This record gives sequence, C-alpha cells and structure tokens, in this order.
Amino acid sequence: MQTLHRSAPFALPIKILQFGQGNFMRGFFDWQIDLLNERSGLNAGVVVVRPRGGSSVPLLDVQDGLFTVLVRGLDEAGAPVRHTRLVDCVQREIDARTMFADFIAQASNPDLRLIVSNTTEAGIAINDSDRLDDTPAGSFPAKLTQLLWARYQAFDGALDKGVIVLPCELIDDNGPALQRAVQHFARRWQLGAAFSGWLDAACHFCSTLVDRIVTGYPAAEAAAVEAELGYRDQFLVAAEYYYLFVIAGPASLASELKLAGAGLNIELVDDIAPYKKRKVGILNGGHTTLVPVALLAGLESVGQAVADAQVGAWLSAAIDEEIIPALNMERAPLQAFAAEVLRRFHNPAIEHRLASIALNSWSKFAARVMPQLLQYAALNNGRLPRRLVLALAATMVLYRGSVIELSDDAAHLAWFAAAWARVLTGEAGMRELAIGWLANCSVWGRDLNTVPGLTTALTEALGTIVREGMRAALQQHME
Repeated sequence: MQTLHRSAPFALPIKILQFGQGNFMRGFFDWQIDLLNERSGLNAGVVVVRPRGGSSVPLLDVQDGLFTVLVRGLDEAGAPVRHTRLVDCVQREIDARTMFADFIAQASNPDLRLIVSNTTEAGIAINDSDRLDDTPAGSFPAKLTQLLWARYQAFDGALDKGVIVLPCELIDDNGPALQRAVQHFARRWQLGAAFSGWLDAACHFCSTLVDRIVTGYPAAEAAAVEAELGYRDQFLVAAEYYYLFVIAGPASLASELKLAGAGLNIELVDDIAPYKKRKVGILNGGHTTLVPVALLAGLESVGQAVADAQVGAWLSAAIDEEIIPALNMERAPLQAFAAEVLRRFHNPAIEHRLASIALNSWSKFAARVMPQLLQYAALNNGRLPRRLVLALAATMVLYRGSVIELSDDAAHLAWFAAAWARVLTGEAGMRELAIGWLANCSVWGRDLNTVPGLTTALTEALGTIVREGMRAALQQHME
C-alpha cells in the first residue's frame, strides 16, 4: 500500500501559524481551514509549530503535511454519518526546540495573518525564568512573545503587520489571558512601550470556545480505513460529526476567514460567555450529572447510559426540567442544543467510558452542576432540583470506592474513605455524611448546609441509594 505524499508542489501561501500538532487541532481546526480553502477560496496554508520537544512522534513532514480526518456520528436527523477528508492545508511542521531559526523566520512572512494555539489548559502561564535569548523559551506565551517581537522588528512596527491570535485552550477568557501573558514577558524582557503598544493596537487576541470530540487514531479499524482509502496514513484521526467554533473577535474576521457562504459552524460573536454557559451547563454538566448515576446503575459507557430506558429518560428530564431552567436564558435555543448533545451522547462510533469521565469528579461537579442546582433553587422559591440532588448523592456514594477505581484530589479521597468507614460501622449516619461534605468550603466555596432544605434532601437521597439501590432511587426521582 502506498505511503501518503503530495503529487504536486506546495501552492498555498502561509497565512496561519499553529501552535500544537495534536489530534484535536488536526481533526478540528485544520479540517475547517481545509474546507474554507475549498468552499470560499481562503487560500491559506498552515505551518504547524510543535511547541514542546521530546516527542518520538515524527513530524507531519514525513507525509508532506497530509493527513486524513475520519468523521463519524449522527446528523441533525439522527441518521448515521461517515465520511473521510484528506486535509492538505498544512504545508510543514516545525519543532521549535530543534528548528528554532525556522521558527523565528516565520515572523518575517508578510502573508502571516493568524496564529492559533492549543497547548493544553496549563499552556497559558507565565514565569520569571524564560529569557528572550533562549532558543526557544520554555513556555508557549514566551515563545509567542519571541515570535511577535521578531515580527515587530522585521516590519518596523507596522500596524498592518499585526496578527489575529486565536487561543483554543480551555480556560475562561483565553484571549485576554494569553495577551496578559505576552505582555508579561514583554515587560520582563524590557522590550519597550512601543512594542507593548503595537501588541495592543495591531494584534487581536480573541477569546474562543471550541467543541468537538476528536478521539484520535482509530487503531481498531485503521487497517480497514486504509484499505478503503488506498494509502497508509499514520496521522489518520477520527472525530465526531458535530463541531462548533465560537470566536469573540473583530467583525473584520468574517471577511478575513471568508466565512460567508462556507456553511461551517463557525460563529463570530461579541460575547462568548453565553456559549460557554450553555456548553458547561448542558454538555459538561450533563456528563457530570450522568456519570455517577449510570455507573451505580451498572452501566459502563455514555452510549449505554443514554440508550438505557430508565437512565436515558432520567438524564433527559434532568437537562430539560432542571438544568435548562437554571441557565435562565432563552429556552428554545437551549433545547435545540440539548437535543444535539443527546445525539452526540448516542454516537455509536465513540466508546466514551464512564469511568474515564469520572476522573476528578468533585472539581467538575462544583464547576458544572452545583451552580445550576443553586440557581434553580433561587429561581423557584427555594424548591430544589431533585434530580441534580440525586446526582450529588450518587457521586458521594460512588466515592465509597467499590464500583470503579477513583482518581481525585488525595484529600477528597481520604475524606470519603474515613467518612464512609464511619457510616458502615454505625458511628455516623447519612445526615452527618451530608453535613460534612456540604460544609467543605474548599470544594464549594461556602458551607452549603445554609441552603434551605439541601442537607435534608441530600440525606434522603443518600439513604435511598444505599438502602434500595440506584435503580429504585431513579424510579422515585422520575415520579
């Protein structure tokens, strides 16, 4: 079988520099740029920068930057979808650690317009150890500052040679966060007020929200896919059908990316907050609500859980009747988004293990579910959302440790080990367990025993699950 290589020379001008070579960026961002090139004539080539060295994975150059994205899932009508796309917008990959001169040379490219990144949530961080003369600096913001400083010098601070920066790291306000990090290094390296002013005036650091499950190399079916394609592709990457790219940026970005008529799910907005609130509440919150309940009901994957008549109905009701009302936004768009989320959960091509999603459950519950639980009560004269309370109780029961191997903050694990041991030996009851965990200000930011009725409701839910089992508790909370 032939190896994947280009049959014609590179032809696209390099307009985009991409920090991050991983599965997500290839199956999400590069895939979209490739479609924009085809549908709207964006005519943009991408140079990928590998921001961290030490990987044994070869550069994309071994396949001339080519790779295949396999898309599988359920479309808007719930019908199965499967198709492949050979992505050819990536022109080369640079390892900043071993090819520093090539990396800095990108700054002098007059066609460069866009810098995009996905360097993990910890990637946007500052330190006092990176230096301007490092080759390269260690952190991503420091590398970016080196590059922007070189561009500022190469074009004598010309305002039309600034760039649009699209960080895709999953942190709040990722655009301003990255801008602050770059300004930190500009000040620390004493690059001058003129350069700092150029960063603010000529460069746009946009906040983004990205959403697509990219599962990576489909090892179990790679041979069959390659036989179908007729070539071997070591960078083959599988992704779900759904995707969403929300950008809070200047209106000019629509024409810059030639979005009009492209038919892509890219939204240019003034405020990204409602989109994040919707995603965290319904998608992430739905996952976090589902996981402990489904695990205690004897299920193993998200697909199994939403297909289960009892658990699936319970989750749908929790989202529709408790999470969506608590978001306090226009209901119809939230319901449409929730329907899409449930289709994604049903995707038979993604084996999403519940035990994997259960990692660090308490930080997730505090960020994704508890705000909706409290907001629902605030909007309903103190009436508590019974299903979300049950999910809280189920998470606590899961932390008895008899269902899956738990992975969380060591202090959380130790607390539950001691607390459940006291319950099992009769030294403390369910109410003491509920009181103790609700009082954990390091998790909740406050003592939640002050929420009217919550201690009692949680105690009752804990008792029902422990005495009668998860299935019986679900039945009671659906009546």
